[in-house]
Amino acid sequence: MLGGFLLRWIFNAIAIFVTTKIVTGIRLPDTESILVAALVLGLVNASIRWVLLVLTLPLNILTLGLFTLVVNTLMLYLVAAVTPMQIDSFLSAFMGALLIAIISTFLSHLAGR
Repeated sequence: MLGGFLLRWIFNAIAIFVTTKIVTGIRLPDTESILVAALVLGLVNASIRWVLLVLTLPLNILTLGLFTLVVNTLMLYLVAAVTPMQIDSFLSAFMGALLIAIISTFLSHLAGR
């Protein structure tokens, strides 16, 4: 249980680091901030994201699941509100959320989780 949480935290940290290097509108000042943002993202995804997904289920069904990307974007904005993360625009947050999801999913599959 704890090992899985630590692994997800590391994967999120790697995904956030790569995203800050690729998406120009997302910035974090240092490595410590990346680790804090990854921890907050994991906590937000575990606690708030699923509630938002349930509340937006009809819209998510209507858009064939694409509205999940908007929910992920909102979660990234929430992380930016409580960490030193700076996001310039909705498009930057959208691209960042998409990239974080892709990278962390890829790393999870590589690890066999």
